[in-house]
Amino acid sequence: MWDPDQYQRFGGERSRPFFDLVGRVAADDPRVVVDLGCGPGPLTAALAERWPGAEVRGIDSSAEMIEAAQALRHRAGGRLSFALGDVREWKPDGPVDVIVSNAVLQWVPGHLDVLARWAGFLPPGGWLAFQVPGNFDQPSHRALRELAASDRWRSLLAGVQLNRQAADPAEYLDLLAPAGFEVDAWETTYLHVLQGDDAVVDWYKGTGLRPVLAALPPAEATAFLADYRARMREAYPAAPYGTPFPFRRVFVVAVKRQPAAS
Repeated sequence: MWDPDQYQRFGGERSRPFFDLVGRVAADDPRVVVDLGCGPGPLTAALAERWPGAEVRGIDSSAEMIEAAQALRHRAGGRLSFALGDVREWKPDGPVDVIVSNAVLQWVPGHLDVLARWAGFLPPGGWLAFQVPGNFDQPSHRALRELAASDRWRSLLAGVQLNRQAADPAEYLDLLAPAGFEVDAWETTYLHVLQGDDAVVDWYKGTGLRPVLAALPPAEATAFLADYRARMREAYPAAPYGTPFPFRRVFVVAVKRQPAAS
C-alpha cells in the first residue's frame, strides 16, 4: 500500500524533476495527455493547467493514490480524470498525443520493453517524456539492499522486490532513436536539503522502503527502520541548515518524427 501523505512529505523536492521534465515537452495544443503512474494527482492536475485544451488522464496501480487523486478532478472542469490501472498493461482507447511518466519505471521489470510499447502508441508528432531515479549506487540504496540480504532480515524479506532503477541516458537514446524519435536525454543530480529529524529515512518511507515495511510485521518493521536509520545518520549527516541529500535522476523527452515525404 502507498501512503499519499507520506509520499508528499517532500512534495517540493519530488515535484521539481517533474517540472524540469515537462518543461522540455514542446507540444503546442495536444488533445489527449496521459500521466502513467500519476500518484496522488497534483502533478497530473498541473498538466491540465499546462494544456487547458487537453483531456488529461492519470493512471496508477495504487488504489490509495487514485482515491487521493479523485479529489482534484474539479480543478480542470471535467477534463481531468483518474483510473486504477497497471502501466505495464496500459493501452490507449484512442489517439494520444503526450505520454508522461514521472518516477515510475524504476518499479517496472523489463521497463525498456514497456517504453518501446508506449512509444508504439504515439502518432507522428507525439511526445514521450519520463524520468527515473538513477541513484542505485548511493548509500541510501546500498544500505537497503545490504540489510535486506543480511542474516537478520534475509528470511523475512525473501522475495521482496526492491525498485530496479534507471538505465543510462544513452540506453534510452539507443532504444528510441531507431524507433523514429528525436530524443533529448540527460541526467541531473539534485542536491536537496531535507528538513526534519531523520529526513532521509522519512523520504524513503514514502518510496523505496515501502515494499520492505509492507512485508514485515509491525515490530519487525520498527526494528528494520532502526537499523536503516542508524546507517542513514552516518551516511547523510545533518548540518545546521538541514540534511544534504544528493539525488541523481535520468530524463528523456522524445518526439516522434513525421514520415519523410515521398
